[in-house]
Amino acid sequence: MPIPEIGKKAPAIKLPGSNGEEVSLQQFKGRKIVLFFYPQDETPTCTTEACEFRDAFAEFEETDAVVIGISPDSVASHEKFIGNHKLPYLLLADEKLKACKAYDVWKMKKLYGRDYMGVVRSTFLIDRKGKLAGEWRNIRVKGHIDKVLEAARKLP
Repeated sequence: MPIPEIGKKAPAIKLPGSNGEEVSLQQFKGRKIVLFFYPQDETPTCTTEACEFRDAFAEFEETDAVVIGISPDSVASHEKFIGNHKLPYLLLADEKLKACKAYDVWKMKKLYGRDYMGVVRSTFLIDRKGKLAGEWRNIRVKGHIDKVLEAARKLP
């Protein structure tokens, strides 16, 4: 599968959403999309990231950007995560890893000397025409949301 490239059409996604519906990126054509991939609901770093996107949500809305989180967790897990942390945006369940693979974030990882496959924390900014306008891969959460917000503000 080709790696998504800046300036090219973003890979299409259609996944079950926390709103109880199948969600596709096509639904948001004409708006900017901030798509963030994270490993797992209710883990410390993922919760920090999700809450930072929550805290900046109004600012993303001011740029006409929709925020969407994606992980391999189930819709039920996402619903609980949203409820526990009052997340105002959609979470998509990528249990079959289709989106993770399409965006090339499903990779070999190492933790405590153990190798395993998992989601590499990454964020993508998609422009109003559905083209990839920005990407941040293997990110550290501290300061990350500010960088994405700045890029969303600059995007027409």
